[in-house]
Amino acid sequence: MPANQLAVVTGASTGIGLELAKCCAEDGFNLVIAANEPAIQQAAAELRNSGASVEAVEADLATIEGVDKLCAAVGDRPIDALLANAGVGLGNAFLDQDFGRIRRVIDTNITGTLYLIHRAGNEMLRRNAGRILITGSIAGFMPGSFQAVYNGTKAFLDSFSFALREELRDSGITVTCLMPGATETEFFRRADMMDTKVGTEEKDDAHEVAKAGFDAMLRGESDVVTGMKNKLQTTLANVTPNEVLARQHRKMAEPGTAKQ
Repeated sequence: MPANQLAVVTGASTGIGLELAKCCAEDGFNLVIAANEPAIQQAAAELRNSGASVEAVEADLATIEGVDKLCAAVGDRPIDALLANAGVGLGNAFLDQDFGRIRRVIDTNITGTLYLIHRAGNEMLRRNAGRILITGSIAGFMPGSFQAVYNGTKAFLDSFSFALREELRDSGITVTCLMPGATETEFFRRADMMDTKVGTEEKDDAHEVAKAGFDAMLRGESDVVTGMKNKLQTTLANVTPNEVLARQHRKMAEPGTAKQ
């Protein structure tokens, strides 16, 4: 890889985002990493210990202002790889959820993500070069009973990723969608889902998920579903009625389904 290439990674303070940033650092990218919490500074320090050049931006990527702050930190440097990973979840029944938190899921997962991709993508288009990795989810393949808004946002991202890739097919820009299943991160605790089956059962390793996504991005692939179990689940979802999928999801995500 040419020297001094820049990767921008969002949601990089913990979990898949931090592991994606580590993959970038190991591959020689300079980094601008962002998250909406002070832990992004600790993540930057950890990455710098590996010898990487890292700039950390604490910004609320659910807002236009937060994305603008990140873009201002990047300045006029060309973005060679954008890893749009920032996202939040929300458990419990839709009508029991606080609408402010519902709105935040939508603004983080969709609005902020699309605004960042629009800004970075236009810069890439001017150079006719760049890579975009979008963290979708296998959750986008099924109606998410007791996780309805989150799954809906991931269905949007999964679909958007393939559409954008087709629009850019004849350009020098690649778009890759990383679609993991349940992964060992802070996600389920933050989404108030530690009393559910999916929140308490064994999950995939965040580093392995990130490495699969990163490698797929470098190869310019359209998408990657991580883990054999998840691949099987998405295949079955394509031929299973949505009503059945919603009922199955309830068994995983309804409060009180955690193993005693």
